[in-house]
Amino acid sequence: MNSTPRQAIALSYDGEQAPTLSAKGDDELAEAILALARQHEIPIYENAELVRLLARLELGEQIPEALYLTIAEIIAFAWQLRGKVPAGFDGSPRQRDVTPAPLALPPGTM
Repeated sequence: MNSTPRQAIALSYDGEQAPTLSAKGDDELAEAILALARQHEIPIYENAELVRLLARLELGEQIPEALYLTIAEIIAFAWQLRGKVPAGFDGSPRQRDVTPAPLALPPGTM
């Protein structure tokens, strides 16, 4: 039976530069990466396709710019799970004025 090996990656993020690949591995090494994350209460995000993409990077290499938004959303979610907020962010949702603009009807239509 041919099964796909379990893969795991770990990213490091210092809040200043793009996240970098800090660990990657298959099967037993993947399980060790996940166990270490659990031990340190680091949120785990499972996405096999994203792991396959990131596993192509060399250790210490920054994530590609094309993945910035995806990784930023994952980091933001992980921070939210841990009750953290970025420096300078008060955590409250921004209020936008959602009042619709008045509709200008042509003269004589009412």
